[in-house]
Amino acid sequence: MADDGQGRLRTEDGRAGGAALAGGEMLLSVGLLALALLAAYRLYLRWGTRNGPGGAARQGEAAALPRMKRRDFSLEQLREFDGARNPRILLAVNGKVFDVTKGSKFYGPEGPYGIFAGRDASRGLATFCLDKDALRDEYDDLSDLNAVQMESVREWEMQFKEKYDYVGRLLKPGEEPSEYTDEEDTKDHTKQE
Repeated sequence: MADDGQGRLRTEDGRAGGAALAGGEMLLSVGLLALALLAAYRLYLRWGTRNGPGGAARQGEAAALPRMKRRDFSLEQLREFDGARNPRILLAVNGKVFDVTKGSKFYGPEGPYGIFAGRDASRGLATFCLDKDALRDEYDDLSDLNAVQMESVREWEMQFKEKYDYVGRLLKPGEEPSEYTDEEDTKDHTKQE
């Protein structure tokens, strides 16, 4: 193809190639539009429906929850706060219980770390394992973890302290819960006693 001097393209045999070029440009534009629509649809499927039916309402309900009063939890009590039975989401790390409700897109039932909701997440975080088999249904004293894994648990604990409200302790079997005063309850929840 070559320019015929008047802005039109001509093939070697002299025919105008503008129509073929315009058709190719249109096909390219339609293809790019289809690709953009497909990408937008995939993003919608991934992020727009992440929380399932009523997900936005559930997140709004969770955001409207008042700050939780400080208390201690047995494993059984902690399980109630898994984001499915109760809109509030709690998890324990290294014997401390944190309210992670504001991180429900991560720790909620459909979130990538939803396995930790309502549970002691220490072992899973220490071993970087998201399998339910890595978590224990009974109290886990973590005594079999090595030094590197225990350091990892402590680092996770510090991260949770910085980002989420500390709401109490995870009780060992037979341990009695503490009675917190109103003054202790109004302290900054991120500070440990």
